[in-house]
Amino acid sequence: MDVFIKAFSPSEPGFLYMYVIALVGAFAIAIAIERAYYIVVRSNINADKFMAEIRKLVKAGEYKQAVALCETAPAKALPQVVVAGLRKVANSETTDFRSIQNSVDEGTLEILPRLQARTSFLPLLANVATLLGLMGTIWGLILAFRSVSVPGIDATQKANMLAAGIYAAMNTTLLGLAVAIPTILIYAFIHNKTAKIIDEIDEHTVKLINLLTGNR
Repeated sequence: MDVFIKAFSPSEPGFLYMYVIALVGAFAIAIAIERAYYIVVRSNINADKFMAEIRKLVKAGEYKQAVALCETAPAKALPQVVVAGLRKVANSETTDFRSIQNSVDEGTLEILPRLQARTSFLPLLANVATLLGLMGTIWGLILAFRSVSVPGIDATQKANMLAAGIYAAMNTTLLGLAVAIPTILIYAFIHNKTAKIIDEIDEHTVKLINLLTGNR
């Protein structure tokens, strides 16, 4: 580990690539933490349990109570969409299918960009980290091969310069992959959680619209 940390020293070849890759990693960590919190903690809800309560109130004609239940979880994704349709019904005596559908669609279009925001930066940063590691590798190999052709130095000095070039190449490759691989895995996790929430919104809003129009 000490040998790897030493690669960040300005006296080492390839140190600039190490710092740039580390900066990319810092951005990836910040986005991953923010997105994971927003998707897993802030927006997620037990959809089946929540919608069971909503359906029970709708069947009883208690639309305002259903709206109030949604408002107890204003940060969650599904309640934000569901409440748009429920308010339309609660505030009108003659609400048709199209008007409810439009209200739910409007709520969905508002919430989807928030769910998907910045997540696409994670695979981008992973690719950038990998490419920066590759650039560092090429730079290190250039230094290594150039050391062979330097005139006027003995074999020991050439060996040291060759080793320094390979050392820089391997360290930048390692750091690039060390940033890219976890970033891709975190992206896959967040993307799947986001897709699950969107699927739940689609499924339960269709069922709710059918229930609301059937109830009227």
